[in-house]
Amino acid sequence: MLLSITPIDPVAISLGPLQIRWYGLIIGIGIALALIVAMRESDKRGLGKDIFADLMLWAIPISIICARIYYVIFQWDYYSQNPGEIIKIWNGGIAIHGALIGAVITAYIFAKRRGVSFWQLADIAAPSIILGQAIGRWGNFMNQEAHGEEVTRQFLENLHLPEFIINGMYINGAYYHPTFLYESLWNFAGFFLLIALRKVNLRRGELFLTYVIWYSIGRFFIEGMRTDSLMATEFLRAAQMISVVLVVGAVAILIYRRVKGYSKERYLDKPNK
Repeated sequence: MLLSITPIDPVAISLGPLQIRWYGLIIGIGIALALIVAMRESDKRGLGKDIFADLMLWAIPISIICARIYYVIFQWDYYSQNPGEIIKIWNGGIAIHGALIGAVITAYIFAKRRGVSFWQLADIAAPSIILGQAIGRWGNFMNQEAHGEEVTRQFLENLHLPEFIINGMYINGAYYHPTFLYESLWNFAGFFLLIALRKVNLRRGELFLTYVIWYSIGRFFIEGMRTDSLMATEFLRAAQMISVVLVVGAVAILIYRRVKGYSKERYLDKPNK
């Protein structure tokens, strides 16, 4: 029996020549909710609400640029032959690791200029970052991208997924692993873990480092299931390579800061002015 499943329309709103795509809309919602969470917590921690609003004015555009640069670097064989395509970000092609690198660098410089602790800003932002990532993955669902290998409909039904997800994984005549969903759920779990760890009153910086470790572990395994990975080499996926580096680096920094006594302050301590 042949199924008739209407493909997902990636366009949410059409206003003449102007099209608003689900991907951008969902990313925007994720950023907005993440900002609200960060602003509320920042106010509780004595930094005020405006500091994250000011940070985002710089972090968002810089992160988008860095996400594009990262993607172009790992697709250089194509872009070196088509340099005019590099700026055409509307055709797709951004990478979350590039965005995170840009955001961290921006936050570090911002914190130095404002005279506040970078690690405190990072700790406050950590749950918001992973929440935004969890929501943002649904933009991939609407684009019917970031999926895994081909599977059967029965396999998806055995996962007890809602019908709309199963149908959304029917792409060009075949069903695929909903790896976007796996990562979204992993990130939502990370969000609730980080919220719970706020009450543990970890040493400053450790909440953010926990985020880096949690996200990177999940991304390493889920990336191995995807079919659209950026490749560092013929056999090595870029995201898996970066994930390993981040886990090792985060653990090393956590241990180093404890041994050297750089993390005596606690998450719930008053801000350093």
